[in-house]
Amino acid sequence: MTPSAEQDLRWMRHALALAERAAGEGEVPVGAIVVRDGDVLGEGWNRPIAAQDPTAHAEIQALRAAAQRAGNYRLPGAELYVTLEPCAMCAGAIVHARIARVIYGAADPKGGACGSVFDLLPSDSRFNHRTECTGGVFAQVAGALLREFFAAKRAKS
Repeated sequence: MTPSAEQDLRWMRHALALAERAAGEGEVPVGAIVVRDGDVLGEGWNRPIAAQDPTAHAEIQALRAAAQRAGNYRLPGAELYVTLEPCAMCAGAIVHARIARVIYGAADPKGGACGSVFDLLPSDSRFNHRTECTGGVFAQVAGALLREFFAAKRAKS
């Protein structure tokens, strides 16, 4: 296994722990971290319900924290690890932040913007920045978290 692949696994484990935190708070279990040069700049987990904010996705939370820590809304050279393929809203924020690479777990066949539904990252040539995408890192684990969460919700209904 290459050092990069090992790092992807390491950081995705961290994102999965954040997804579990979201689930524990009754939120859809998605976690995200922004890493640059081996340092975590920001982390987040889904919080739209608690924050009463439709933009409080894990990626947005992580990007906000990273920008605050870096003192700049642009995060060149940074990588974003997220347990679920980013949506179109998050893809736009990722482009504006100049994230170099997105690594995600489970694909999102209903709203993913890294090729599942939309192909905004990396290949939409209308953007002035391209972000490399790598999907499927711990996809089964991330997908299982989501399935279990929604199964429990349906069982309560």
